[in-house]
Amino acid sequence: MLLYARRARHFGRGGGPRHPTTLPSVAVTRKRPQAGPLERLRAICMYLPEVTERLSHGAPTWFVRDKSVFVTYWEHGHHGNLFPHLWCAAPPGIQQELVAAEPQRFFRPPYVGGRGWLGMRLDVDLDWDEVAGVCEDAYRVIAPKRLVAVLEERSPR
Repeated sequence: MLLYARRARHFGRGGGPRHPTTLPSVAVTRKRPQAGPLERLRAICMYLPEVTERLSHGAPTWFVRDKSVFVTYWEHGHHGNLFPHLWCAAPPGIQQELVAAEPQRFFRPPYVGGRGWLGMRLDVDLDWDEVAGVCEDAYRVIAPKRLVAVLEERSPR
């Protein structure tokens, strides 16, 4: 199920990105500076229903209904992984599959890796639609069914 993070879930379904992951230009001749990873990740996560953000262990973290974590961003790395990355919930079996298939991009994070969470490097060439899809899938793992239904109404697959 390597297609989890790339093609099957996030490409060829409706044409464009479902999330506000790119900034519009300010004028025809002048564009805004490129948003950094935190700003892009924030836009992706805050798009999802009933999501809040606050620091947890010193890192920006996104919660469903202000209590259940689904994504954490480590700008300068964390516990030996000294590169920008995120940790997120993942559907069963996905962590092992992606880590085996693309170890230069995905890893098993400390503490939460034993529960199937996925680490994703953000210092490599990124496809922000893919990052948005990974975060949305993390949300779907953690969020109650009613909120997943709200998300489905907002952006049907």
